[in-house]
Amino acid sequence: MIGRENERQTLERLYERQKAEFIAIYGRRRVGKTFLVDETFGDRITFRHAGLSPAEWRSKEEALSAQLSHFYQSLKLQGLQSAVCPTDWLEAFYLLETLLLSMPKSDRQVVFLDELPWMDTENSHFITALEGFWNTWGCHRKNLMLIVCGSANSWMLDCLINNHGGLYGRLTHSIRLAPFTLRESEQFLQAKGVKLSRYDIVQAYMAVGGIPYYLDAFEEGLSLAQNLDRMFFADHAQFEDEYDRLFSSIFTDPERMKTIIAFLYSRNAGYTRKQIGEKLGMSSGGTLTNFLTTLVGSDFVTRYYPYGLSKREVYYKLTDPFCLFYLHFLSGSERRDHHFWLNNQNTPSVVSWRGFAFENVCFRHIDQIKQALGVSGVRSDHSAWSIREDDLEGAQIDLLIKRDDHVLNACEIKFIGDEFTVDQGYYRKLLRRQELLLETISPKWSVHQTLITTYGLRYNEYSGIFSRVIVMNDLFREL
Repeated sequence: MIGRENERQTLERLYERQKAEFIAIYGRRRVGKTFLVDETFGDRITFRHAGLSPAEWRSKEEALSAQLSHFYQSLKLQGLQSAVCPTDWLEAFYLLETLLLSMPKSDRQVVFLDELPWMDTENSHFITALEGFWNTWGCHRKNLMLIVCGSANSWMLDCLINNHGGLYGRLTHSIRLAPFTLRESEQFLQAKGVKLSRYDIVQAYMAVGGIPYYLDAFEEGLSLAQNLDRMFFADHAQFEDEYDRLFSSIFTDPERMKTIIAFLYSRNAGYTRKQIGEKLGMSSGGTLTNFLTTLVGSDFVTRYYPYGLSKREVYYKLTDPFCLFYLHFLSGSERRDHHFWLNNQNTPSVVSWRGFAFENVCFRHIDQIKQALGVSGVRSDHSAWSIREDDLEGAQIDLLIKRDDHVLNACEIKFIGDEFTVDQGYYRKLLRRQELLLETISPKWSVHQTLITTYGLRYNEYSGIFSRVIVMNDLFREL
């Protein structure tokens, strides 16, 4: 298993503690939560169950009945004797207690409940029953290890991890499973026998992010272009319906969520809540706030404060690579070139996508960038920066790293197939940008012009404008 050693060690340590454990694992859908539990515990799992997707049920009564029936079937398959199907979750968890009591007390009992948010259908009182199961019985069983997973991050955070009711403080541990880094993605592809250059691995990451499920679709013996065409553009492509399935499986109002995501896609820097509400005709109050919180919690959107603006002016930016790729190349296209990537690698559409997608990759690898700068131990904040009311060219910085050692790294991000060259016009643009930035900061701060690019900087009379250069290989560093 690639890239999950810390998480595995944590789970093994909790397993060996021989005390009641209640562990929540959360993360973006397809990130590998179930795989982590399976690979760590294997046949040591005493009881396992996965909730049913809520997308197909016509009523809340039908949804509850289906979830309970499915849970009952899991109980019977895994050893429950002489019982009838429960009519509510209190009965269902009582049957789980009965099953566990019938097993040897000396054995560690690992109970794995996957896709937990799906089990909490409307008016099912699922959380109340889970509270009763754990607070009355489970927390007193020193041999019990309850592991729960879910892709609806907002539900996992609100109902479990930050619960203020009967489950407040009851979790013994939580694990947020992050997407792979570039290095881990490279290791994953190499383990599959997929041979791609780092230049192409970065582009693969731009398209699908560090999501193991998507990376697993890359086939050995094919180029990046052939793989992307097969996965997205061919007739009956593997992921042609993935965008709709993804939203339907996570959100109760997927169409509204897709509307917000599509609007955020229209500007790389993102929008404030007020701007989103005005454009989409939605109140910027509680409902929109809840939608945005859910999208942030589900790892589709990043919430940040642009440098130089009030801390009350929060921006929401679409950062999920898969969504960005889909909306740029596939959304609304009824007829597709089945060899689109092979035929369009140097077109303006692909080149522009590479530009903003590489910025997103850099934002996701801030720790690697700081390590390359030699400032891993220095606390910092990072964001984009621009002077929106100023029409002067150069009043925008792709990435600004504000460090506690009074240095601002003003990062220019360029994804090209060769060394980057600074000409006279670009040199003047960078000087003007630096002047505008210096006007906004205290004299005790210094600005370091920093280039983040693929193959480095071609030196000439203007290249000295950059005091530091970060290359593509730096983003593959192991932390």
